[in-house]
Amino acid sequence: MTAFFGELIGTAMLMLLGNGVVANTLLKDTKGHGAGWLVITIGWGLAVFVSVFIVASVSGAHINPAVTLGLAMAGTFDWSSVPAYLIAQFIGAAIGALLCWLLYKPHYDRTEDSDAILGTFCTGPAIRDALPNLFSEIVGTFVLVFAVLFISGAKVGETDASLGALDALPVALVVLCIGICLGGPTGYAINPARDLSPRIMHALLPIPHKKSSDWAYSWIPVLGPIIGGILAGLTFVALS
Repeated sequence: MTAFFGELIGTAMLMLLGNGVVANTLLKDTKGHGAGWLVITIGWGLAVFVSVFIVASVSGAHINPAVTLGLAMAGTFDWSSVPAYLIAQFIGAAIGALLCWLLYKPHYDRTEDSDAILGTFCTGPAIRDALPNLFSEIVGTFVLVFAVLFISGAKVGETDASLGALDALPVALVVLCIGICLGGPTGYAINPARDLSPRIMHALLPIPHKKSSDWAYSWIPVLGPIIGGILAGLTFVALS
């Protein structure tokens, strides 16, 4: 249960801060309005740093179902613990999205741009084309999980690989790199919980001027990261 709550809190913190930088950049009348893509990518990297640093000693700081599945596929995380981690991550992401909405609620109430509102909850493609969009999410997540496997010192056959507090900065830099270098096509969800749970909250919350939650696209930032994480785990085993 300690690890469960660690993953829940860590993922909630990730979403509060990560979606927070997007809200600060896109919503009307914020101090950071119009700050741009670079600020968003730096903010997300710092969100990962804070979240990993806080819960690394508690749960190993997966804070991402793709990471959990990738570690399990590589044989460095016990499959019996996977369901609890995934549940905690999806619940935590929903809580984080809710807290971000509450914090920025006056700005949500003033914002009439429905695309901007949706963008503070979940990702969307720059050019809508399912296969390239899916490929983008697979590749971005592969890079993340493959790097995490090495940063965590994972070894095939030892199910104790986890991130420590000192690993927070390297992981944050990996996420920053992915955002700047690979994030253009889809906004780099690279985390199923990061996209699906806030998308559900967008659908449920009473937000003026919001539009559809774009469920037609929603499967891509879920399936793509899952595939990418699994491929990273398998590749890690093949190279070990």
